[in-house]
Amino acid sequence: MLFKPQCYKIADVKGKPFIDAAEIEDIIQHTPSPDIKRVRDIISRSLDCQRLSMQETAELMAANSPDTIKEIMSAAKELKRKVYGNRIVLFAPLYIGNNCINNCSYCGFRSSNKLAIRRTLSDSEIVREVEALEDAGHKRLILVYGEHPSYDAEYIAHTVRITYGVKHGNGEIRRVNINAAPFDVEGFRTVKNAGIGTYQIFQETYHPELYKTFHPSGRKSDYSYRLTAFDRAMEAGIDDVGLGVLLGLGDWRFELLALIRHTNHLEACYGVGPHTISFPRIQNASSLNRKTITAVSDDDFIRMVAILRLAVPYTGLILTAREPAKLRDSLIEYGVSQIDAGTHLEIGGYSAATTEQNIHKEQFQLSDERSLCEMTDKLIASGHIPSFCTACYRKGRTGEHFMEFSTKGFIKRFCTPNALLTFAEYLEDYAAPETKLEGWLMINAEVEQIDDDDRRKDIASRLSRIKSGERDLLY
Repeated sequence: MLFKPQCYKIADVKGKPFIDAAEIEDIIQHTPSPDIKRVRDIISRSLDCQRLSMQETAELMAANSPDTIKEIMSAAKELKRKVYGNRIVLFAPLYIGNNCINNCSYCGFRSSNKLAIRRTLSDSEIVREVEALEDAGHKRLILVYGEHPSYDAEYIAHTVRITYGVKHGNGEIRRVNINAAPFDVEGFRTVKNAGIGTYQIFQETYHPELYKTFHPSGRKSDYSYRLTAFDRAMEAGIDDVGLGVLLGLGDWRFELLALIRHTNHLEACYGVGPHTISFPRIQNASSLNRKTITAVSDDDFIRMVAILRLAVPYTGLILTAREPAKLRDSLIEYGVSQIDAGTHLEIGGYSAATTEQNIHKEQFQLSDERSLCEMTDKLIASGHIPSFCTACYRKGRTGEHFMEFSTKGFIKRFCTPNALLTFAEYLEDYAAPETKLEGWLMINAEVEQIDDDDRRKDIASRLSRIKSGERDLLY
């Protein structure tokens, strides 16, 4: 049974918003550092796959002794393995257009940036980009759009359908997520009918006053309209959503607690929390004034990821290529479940095989430029299964159904087999010979560890069928 706090749609009868900055700041200010026993009590709830409250999360943030921090990190690692096994889901972002009416001060695409080089992909260019991504081995994409009148719900639905329709060799995109400006309810219904997977949007900062500072003009300057985007999405029938904050605009502790509050809100009002949470740190962007940025150190960032993993056990955590390769590799152990790989942010960059970043053509600068094949090699070497799985979405295990499985820890039963099956497809169709050899050794070892004879035989049979040329054998 999910813990369901009081539901505030936008505000309750007393006018209290579900994001209360004063409440969050008070919790941060007045939460003392807990002793080791209290930390263990909180961790035990998390390891039982119960979502933590804002107060419990704040106590973990306030823990500052080496022993308590060590226990938090160890618990995050244990929980990650318990819920998600050793798989890592791989995806790529595809920027469709960077025209934008907003003037977000941290973004290279902001309307006032005269150095930004604007471009929108044509339909044929979208096809070429998707073909290039399929040729690399990708099965999951997130389409990204600036906020502009020409990128309305109908246009976005059109580009989603184009993406799904591209079949190149054995390649196909099986899940198309979108990161786009918020819609009204009808707009959300339009993109839902196009078959999107997750709808992702970043609040950027949940602090209302900071939000005003960093979003001086454009539609995005309306804090409340953006904050309630997921409410309208849920009302339109989209039950698979992804929250996000941009670290560096303010206190990371405030943003973390606000993410927990937003999660509470969605669970209370709609019975389902976010499928994913993203938390990138600001990187260099065209004409960015770095004096406005509140830097988040690597140590704080690592702690934040571990605490977030414990706070929302069932939610996928996305770590993007904004972060350095070494840091990404280490954070996979402590809670991250999804990463992008082989990422190009320049519009048209995949088919052009762009090798050098041009910051005036991109939203921000990447730190990890490894290709998909380099990333799969790294994951194999570290004992992680590269997963291209899209089964839950296509089998209807989303929303409350996903929560039912994942909050009980049963999602691993589905995720590991589908990770192995989709990884096998990648090895057969796209991997270099050495990667293929190492990958199949990993797959065979994983199959041997399945303790249910019937399941083990079923998965082994499906893997043999993949070797024989069959594809898309959902589990």
